[in-house]
Amino acid sequence: MKNVIIIGTVILTGIIILSMGFSFQKNKETESKEIGKTMNTTGKEKEIYFAGGCFWGTEHFFKLVRGVVGTEVGYANATKENPTYEEVCTGNTGATETVKVIYDPEVIDLSLLIDLYIQSIDPTSLNKQGNDRGTQYRTGIYYTDNQDAPLVTQKLHELSLSINSPVVVENEPLKNFFDAETYHQDYLDKNPGGYCHIGPGLFEIAKKANPAK
Repeated sequence: MKNVIIIGTVILTGIIILSMGFSFQKNKETESKEIGKTMNTTGKEKEIYFAGGCFWGTEHFFKLVRGVVGTEVGYANATKENPTYEEVCTGNTGATETVKVIYDPEVIDLSLLIDLYIQSIDPTSLNKQGNDRGTQYRTGIYYTDNQDAPLVTQKLHELSLSINSPVVVENEPLKNFFDAETYHQDYLDKNPGGYCHIGPGLFEIAKKANPAK
């Protein structure tokens, strides 16, 4: 009888452990999908996607701008479904490190967001920003609303004229966007001393770019 009780206890314990493990895995999956997306929505938000080199700094930069209500880092315009960071780093997926920026157009307009983005990059540098090199670090503005296309085109044309040099920032509709791994989301918030190609001065510009009236 004791053996039966012991075996039953072991089986029950195993079931509980497996159940806890499954629950933990589901929680991790939920965390992966939700991180970087917390925001107060009004239903009027719009989105734009900026590739500006390493996405850690670009995300942190835009999070500081008043009117930006959500950000998420990921891989845009890839030729492979759900590429991993390691795969993206090979340069074989066609993906570029990109930040999804969700903003309230009643608080900040796209024109200012583009102006800020331009300040945060070297628009003449192909596949290189700061110390990062590779096609995954190319710059680009990707839109989901075709009505945004003329403004993006105008801004990049004006930039080219002002610097009298070719601008290599991509200007395309978004083909796809895959969430980056959880540890990449809000990276500089979690790792304040982490590498960033964007200097502290630009972060201050972002904070003050759209003051409340």
